[in-house]
Amino acid sequence: MPRFSIIVPSHGVAGRLSQALDSVLGQSFGDFELIPVCDAPGSPAADVAAGYAERDCRVAPVHAPPTAGLAGARNTGLRAALGDWLLFLDGDDVLVPGALAALDARLRATGAADVLYFEHERTPWWAGEPTNPATLPLARTPGGVFAPREAAELTGVQLPAWSAAYRRIFLLDQELAFPDGHFTDIGFGGLVALRAERMAVLRQVVVRHLLRRQGNRLNLPGEHHFELLDQVELVLARAVEQGLSAKRLGPLFEQLFAAVLKTAAHPRRLACRRRAFFRRASGLYRQYRPAGFRTPGGSVGVQHRLLARGAYTAFRALRGANQAVVNVTSSLTRPRGLRARLRYRRQLRRPLDQNLAVYCAYWGRGYTCNPAAIHAKARQLAPHLRSVFLVEPEAVDSVPSDVEYAVIGSRKYWDVLARAKYLINNANFADAVVKRRGSVHLSTQHGTPLKKMGADQATYPVVAAATGSFARLLARVDRWDYNLTSNRHSTQMWESAFPAAYETLEYGYPRNDAYYTSTAADVARVRRELGVPEGKKALLYAPTHRDHATGFETSLDLDALCEEIGDEYVVLLRAHYFYDRGGVRGSGRVIDVTGHRSSEDVCLAADALITDYSSIMFDYANLDRPIVVYADDWEVYRELRGVYFDLMEAPPGRVARTPGELAGVFRDGSWADEEAGALRAAFRERFCQFDDGQAAERVVRRVLLGEQPEAIPPVIPLAERIPAPAAATLVRN
Repeated sequence: MPRFSIIVPSHGVAGRLSQALDSVLGQSFGDFELIPVCDAPGSPAADVAAGYAERDCRVAPVHAPPTAGLAGARNTGLRAALGDWLLFLDGDDVLVPGALAALDARLRATGAADVLYFEHERTPWWAGEPTNPATLPLARTPGGVFAPREAAELTGVQLPAWSAAYRRIFLLDQELAFPDGHFTDIGFGGLVALRAERMAVLRQVVVRHLLRRQGNRLNLPGEHHFELLDQVELVLARAVEQGLSAKRLGPLFEQLFAAVLKTAAHPRRLACRRRAFFRRASGLYRQYRPAGFRTPGGSVGVQHRLLARGAYTAFRALRGANQAVVNVTSSLTRPRGLRARLRYRRQLRRPLDQNLAVYCAYWGRGYTCNPAAIHAKARQLAPHLRSVFLVEPEAVDSVPSDVEYAVIGSRKYWDVLARAKYLINNANFADAVVKRRGSVHLSTQHGTPLKKMGADQATYPVVAAATGSFARLLARVDRWDYNLTSNRHSTQMWESAFPAAYETLEYGYPRNDAYYTSTAADVARVRRELGVPEGKKALLYAPTHRDHATGFETSLDLDALCEEIGDEYVVLLRAHYFYDRGGVRGSGRVIDVTGHRSSEDVCLAADALITDYSSIMFDYANLDRPIVVYADDWEVYRELRGVYFDLMEAPPGRVARTPGELAGVFRDGSWADEEAGALRAAFRERFCQFDDGQAAERVVRRVLLGEQPEAIPPVIPLAERIPAPAAATLVRN
């Protein structure tokens, strides 16, 4: 039987779960079991936990459905636990080094306590000084083991569940579990303190709690705040039933209603039904107010008295809840020009157009990428929607003649942005765009992240300087309702790079549908359009952008490469979209396709891909055609840009570090041999999880038609997918 059982609920924190598990497994005290509580097998967190379980027998994952909430997850872990002592750790928090050794030493010194409270540190996710809220409540307690009556102020409701260790037999004997619903820590903490006979304290930080950027979910507006009153009633009813002494009941009552008053006075938490909340809280206050209870002094005491009388109008006036709501656009960058600002503001006051969808790709560069693929599918499955694509003036010619568009900055542009129910983009809308209540924002992304993205760029000075304000970046991310991913790796990395409250859709990238729906005739057509000579093998060379370089440059001499590898090859050059200005950089056997509208068409035309660190490799892998990585500056790129994994350890095919090596893999045929095929197969298994030709349909049905997740077509297994055929006959694994 282990000394400790550490229970870690993990719903919604797959991207940060590893650091929580590592903080436990790295403890110097090793007598424990680690119980990650995950959603169903195959969920993002379950995959992470399963990997740990394979490497360490102390890790024993269990499963609880997301519908069970935090309480259900913790109770599932509690039922599975075998340790003498239970600890609860949120999936994005960590145990500080030496925590378990300190707990073990303290428990041996204090003897058979029922609960041991300890300090914790709240760490701002971005910047700022950490705080230790448990210091004051624990400072007033006796030094050794004590009875609850000796520390009446320690009621258990002020400390989260992860700020204490619980004797497992005590919880089982008392039939204690986390109450259902929100604010479960308050209910559980209060019930534990009511039933405990012996308490102890460790005045040392054990848990480091990461304050989520989007804040505590319990602070968000919604009906769930009424569940706070359920927890308050549960604890007070149990206290009265138990005959709790007035000495202990007074502090318990005051601390519970401190939380109630904080919510009642917070207009953003209770966007509606504030009067109903106040009315019920007032009834509970009068029902459970202890005899002889003395209200606090000052303004808080006035709030107590108003709550006791049910004087809601006076309470609102006291707290200033009837002040005008601050204009949400006052702190945002505004449309240029007074007329545009006034027009946009007027449009924002009009009702949302429930049948209007607005699309944009790459800051208006044209009709392309995931937004274009979703737009095309929406015209089939949701023809009732009016769809408008946003483009820059120079990109108007890229829009098909039957697609409605608006030029960025025009009056029509601001009109549709203000009124649209649905806003779909692969690279965020302008800062000035207001997220209206009832609107639905979908971020489609435009690649799988190898390089660091979003907030993860902050520690890389070169790219951080180019990114600008991270606060503004993340304010844009806060508008997302949905974020699209094409593989589990992306799910986890986007959660780290863009921490916010959006829902992740593991549906695949709609633009990649073309790799499974295109035919041999489509491939032949595209090759003709690009000018690929009949009978030649086309090698697509697509390098990525270098943050430390200015303008497009490559150390690879493509003409020399063509001479080295023979007449059977031509090279399609596609520079990063930052440099897409339509200039011709090719000659002879080098065909510049940088200005071609569709990267999917270019990939379909290519018999193989040569790239460095571009995300195009993840998309191209869907075609199951050879990929060669030309990594002449990997160490510099990794150091300056930052990466999420070592591409050299898990490449999609052969790796060349010099021009000579690159030419060599084509001369000797190893670019498409069995070993290259094996590397590609492993890469596809990892990064082509959700791309199956039906991603656009899944997105349209879920986001634009509002179908429930269970009604969405499932992802076709990788082994059953048939990619578009290559033009040339290649050696396959």
